[in-house]
Amino acid sequence: MFRKILATIVVLIAFAGVGLLSFAPAIAERRYNVVEHMDLPALDAETAEFHNSLFIADLHADTLLWKRDILDKADRGHVDIPRMVEGNLGLQVFTTVTKTPAGLNSNHNNADARDNITLLAMSQLWPMRTWSSLVERALYQASKLTDAAKRAPKRLMVIRNAGDLTRLIARRDNGEPVVGGMLGTEGSHALEGEIANVDRLYDAGFRLMSLHHFFDNALGGSLHGAKNGGLTDFGRKVVKRIEEKSILLDVSHSSQQVVRDTLKIATRPLIVSHTGTHGHCKTKRNIPDALMVQVAKKGGLIGIGFWKGAVCDNTPAGIAKALTAAVDLLGEDHIALGSDFDGAVTTKIDVSQLGQITAELRKQGMSDAVIAKVMGGNQRDFFLKYLPAQ
Repeated sequence: MFRKILATIVVLIAFAGVGLLSFAPAIAERRYNVVEHMDLPALDAETAEFHNSLFIADLHADTLLWKRDILDKADRGHVDIPRMVEGNLGLQVFTTVTKTPAGLNSNHNNADARDNITLLAMSQLWPMRTWSSLVERALYQASKLTDAAKRAPKRLMVIRNAGDLTRLIARRDNGEPVVGGMLGTEGSHALEGEIANVDRLYDAGFRLMSLHHFFDNALGGSLHGAKNGGLTDFGRKVVKRIEEKSILLDVSHSSQQVVRDTLKIATRPLIVSHTGTHGHCKTKRNIPDALMVQVAKKGGLIGIGFWKGAVCDNTPAGIAKALTAAVDLLGEDHIALGSDFDGAVTTKIDVSQLGQITAELRKQGMSDAVIAKVMGGNQRDFFLKYLPAQ
């Protein structure tokens, strides 16, 4: 009898554990990737037609971090393929988060703080190799995108070069409801101190790499780290190797000194993928306007975010004002969207509602030609020019 009772208890515990693992990731994402839906008006017919005529692109979303299939429309988070189609988003850079410190904040984080992603990887039943390896976490998230494209090639293309992007544009111009996804890193701590991992990530399809996230790493100081240091010798070697591979280089989250050091040695324009302009929204997250101007003067591309820490007002009207301020400061050829969707941020819209930004830009007086640039034209042209040719 005791053995039967013990066996029953073990089975109940096992079922409880499975149930917890089934529901916990969804609960966590609902807590962190919040959409505070507003009562937004429907787009008028002319604006809807104009919005749907645009090539729209976004520089930054962390969707691959979470336990859901991007081919399916979700009831949580910000981005999936069906909602991309609804919002006419043609190209999304999907970045891979591999480490975040406990107590994460915009002002000061220690690199040796407990890592949040280890627990998330375990709770989401990622392969065991990812539990202790940052590069394996990046590679696993990349495999989620490439697997989705293999399962649904009529709906999703992985963009690895300018030729792929040209083909994506042609398919969309021909009326196909296909979207593009490109892989990027959220910080180069994913290299685990090994420059050879640049090549390993490149071979897996990564075409954008940022140097930092919320903590200092082997490449140098984070904007939110402990030391505010510049590029290290290893960081300089990584920048050189990234450029040799024609990977796009992102200095979001990097310290001001790292941005200055990178500008001095980079031979290609930089990206600041998800940010705001400091003069418009005075937060720690946004580097000084003078430094941002230097990035733009060297041909750089700046993605404006959709959360309060970047734009202060995260309504569609507020995002439109932030985009206008960025155009006024940096020029119409250097501004893009950098939503930070699914990046543990609270937004007022998800990707299906991008037309609300187009409508607000029109309402606030931006010309249709400039709207076409900031909503995706600038990102398209930058990628066509600086991605590997084939």
